[in-house]
Amino acid sequence: MKTLEELNFPDHLKYDKEHEWALFDGDTVTIGISDYAQDQLGDVVFVELPEVGQTFSKGDEFGTVESVKAVSQLYMPIGGEIVSINTALEENPERVNLSPYTDGWMIKVHPSDTSEMGVLMEKQQYVEFLKG
Repeated sequence: MKTLEELNFPDHLKYDKEHEWALFDGDTVTIGISDYAQDQLGDVVFVELPEVGQTFSKGDEFGTVESVKAVSQLYMPIGGEIVSINTALEENPERVNLSPYTDGWMIKVHPSDTSEMGVLMEKQQYVEFLKG
């Protein structure tokens, strides 16, 4: 496992306490897991994602990530309707490890309440949270 200094946390993303990240882009929010989360999980071997059209509230479980170490739940950092899923993860779940913020994104959501983005953490807040 890497130290916090070795992990990547892009400034333009928001983070939650469950280690998901969110990128607000126009009328959609792209969601995935942070570099910290993928590092803690180890080699990802399977990702289970919801179907397009499903609706979730903030904090709801929307899928799972299975690694050689454990199975972890995925939680919605913001509520809304799933408008896209990263189907490439079905055949290549290792993308979550290799590039969690680009090729390893998981879902895109049309948010039901954009104000929920305001309670997510900025990069520095997230790093402080990880330090405990």
